[in-house]
Amino acid sequence: MPSKAKEITLEKITYKNYVKVLWGLTVARDQKNFVASNVGSLAEAYVAITNGGVALPFAICRDKKPIGFLMIGYGLSDDDDLEEEDPAFVEMAKKSYCVWRFMIDKRYQRRGYGRIAMQLALDYIRTFPCGKAETCWLSYEPENVVAKKLYLSFGFVEQPQFYKGGEGEEMPAILKL
Repeated sequence: MPSKAKEITLEKITYKNYVKVLWGLTVARDQKNFVASNVGSLAEAYVAITNGGVALPFAICRDKKPIGFLMIGYGLSDDDDLEEEDPAFVEMAKKSYCVWRFMIDKRYQRRGYGRIAMQLALDYIRTFPCGKAETCWLSYEPENVVAKKLYLSFGFVEQPQFYKGGEGEEMPAILKL
């Protein structure tokens, strides 16, 4: 039997898998506030791409069947609304990769697939498909202790100086590549 790592792959979003990615993957009810919808994420990817940005969406697959969704970004688009962001954060984000979205369907959680998928994502990022970068960043709801534990275990370091607090605000974390 193949190892779990060989079962999990990152696949391009295609006509064969997009319906399952968009509408067939969900998180548990108590996680809904932590994760953007896959439909909204792909729409956001489209807007980023058509405005000079980079968005790389992937299906996280187990034996070619979608079990999750991942989206990687690079730099910032010309259209990003960053007026209220800390200038130091904006400067870092201009030259970085971002794990923009990451979710595993509720039926496949707690099996180690998220850890494998995150490792695959970071391995891909370290090939520098869009250009060289020193860092990768992501953000998460501070109440999402499962995500926090996963991200910190990969070496992401929280950046509280960029966290504004308040409802809907996410804690940024940075990983040196």
